[in-house]
Amino acid sequence: MSSPRETPADDVLRVASPTEERNPRTADIDVVPVLELLERINDEDASVPGAVRAALPQLAELVEITVARLGAGGRVHYFGAGSSGRQGLLDAAEIPPTFGVTPDLFIAHLAGGDAAVRQAQEGAEDDETQGAWEAQPVTASDVVVGLASSGYTAYVGGALRQARAVGAHTALVTSNPIAPLASLVDTLLCVQTGPEAITGSTRLKSATAQKLVLNAFSTAVMVRTGRTWSNLMIDLVPSNAKLRGRVLRLLSQATGLDEATCETALERADQEPKTALVGLLAGVGPARARSALAASGGRVALALQAVGAA
Repeated sequence: MSSPRETPADDVLRVASPTEERNPRTADIDVVPVLELLERINDEDASVPGAVRAALPQLAELVEITVARLGAGGRVHYFGAGSSGRQGLLDAAEIPPTFGVTPDLFIAHLAGGDAAVRQAQEGAEDDETQGAWEAQPVTASDVVVGLASSGYTAYVGGALRQARAVGAHTALVTSNPIAPLASLVDTLLCVQTGPEAITGSTRLKSATAQKLVLNAFSTAVMVRTGRTWSNLMIDLVPSNAKLRGRVLRLLSQATGLDEATCETALERADQEPKTALVGLLAGVGPARARSALAASGGRVALALQAVGAA
């Protein structure tokens, strides 16, 4: 089935957002020495974590809602264009190998499709119809996160409207406190990064803020759904030599045992790090460890309690 892509109207959009304002701290960056130019950019970047921290209460709310919805069979969808959309793609792509989940748990949608990954498809962000069409698979159990620095992106707006119409929980990550798209969401995550070092270049501070927000969001969701034990990635998929080495190291760190012993346990557990971990800590075989994990929803701490090891 082909998508109903339409040619966006050739109108002028005048964006009202701090990201479009001139930054007085970088007004002379075209004439200062290179080192000073880099220092000015770095100074602007240094302000981003504080801006993200101010939005953490709203992010915490979104994490709690997402955990509940994933537990009911829902999924997370990211919708964005340009730099914003690529942040969503990056976050979604790294979740399966890091936490051992299926690729359809976090799904990224980028205006312009695959072609926009490597080369900008600037007109695609104006296509509201396409955004709505790509949100057709969204269900009432899902969480839809719009990524729009300016808070205007029509493609994102189309997706959010469609998602809200079917009962999905909607959120927006933006750097604009007066974002028009805010009226379409249940959770607003406004990270006030202010004017960019280069006026309107939201690939800078705003994109950095989005990466920090998405990293924190997906990581917290995975932690809360039992995908770590302590701060160890015990659902890591050992799919290459580096990751196999990391799995052996984390098993050794968690148990205090040597890597040779951990490697043997991992082989007996069919390369399942979590099963190997429970087996090593509880002194039980893979079958019992696997059964305890299944009964505890995959949470190591609860599985250990079930076998009397904690």
